[in-house]
Amino acid sequence: MSTPTDPGAGQQPDPWQAPPEGAPGQPAPPPPAYGQQPYGQPTPPPAYGQPYGQPTPPPAYGQPGYGQAPYGQAPYGQAPYGQPGYGYPQQPASAYANWGQRVVSSLIDTAPGLVLGAIFGAARVPALAILFYIAGIAWAFYNAWQGGATGQSVGKKAMGIRLLNEENGQSIGGGLGIGRYLLHVVDGVPCYLGYLWPIWDAKRQTFADKILHTVVVKQ
Repeated sequence: MSTPTDPGAGQQPDPWQAPPEGAPGQPAPPPPAYGQQPYGQPTPPPAYGQPYGQPTPPPAYGQPGYGQAPYGQAPYGQAPYGQPGYGYPQQPASAYANWGQRVVSSLIDTAPGLVLGAIFGAARVPALAILFYIAGIAWAFYNAWQGGATGQSVGKKAMGIRLLNEENGQSIGGGLGIGRYLLHVVDGVPCYLGYLWPIWDAKRQTFADKILHTVVVKQ
C-alpha cells in the first residue's frame, strides 16, 4: 500500500525567498516610527501641492498664506479699499433726479385727492370733502407702494425718474416704499430742511433717502 507524500517533501527552501512573517527563527518587524504608516500598509498619497512625505512649509514673512490675498489687494469678490463694490456703480451728479423733478413727481403722487378735499371742504360740502380726503390718502399710499415695488410711481413715471437702492441698483420693495413715504416726516424737521436737501446734496437725497440708502435717478 502506498502512503501519501508531502508535495513539498524533499524540496530545498529557496534562499532568495523571504520567509513568511512570524516564521520560527525570524525576528519580528520593528514597530513603525511616530507619524509613519504601520508595516505592510501603503502610504497615503500627499495632499495636492504638498511634496511627498514633507509638510507644507509656512509662508515667508510678508507673503500671504493659503487662501489669502496679497497685502494691499482685496480678497476675491471684494473691491479694493476706497473703491465701490460690486453692484450698482456710483453715478455722476447729472444722473440723479433734480429737485424740480422730485417736487413735481411728489405733487402728482399725493396732491390731487387732498386738493379736491380741501376745495369741497371750503365749499362746505363735508361728505365730498371726506370722500376726496380718503381717496387722496389711498392714492398717496398706492404710489408709495408702486414706487418701492417697481421703482416708479405715477408721478415718477410721468417725470422720467426712478427710485432705487443706492447699494445694488434694485427696487426697494413695496413695503419699504411705504416706509420711505412715512419716513419723510423727518424731512419736515426742522423747517422742512430735508425736502430742500436735494438742492445741494451730491446724490440729491432727502434725509429719508439717506436713512434708507435710496436714490432717485433719471430714467
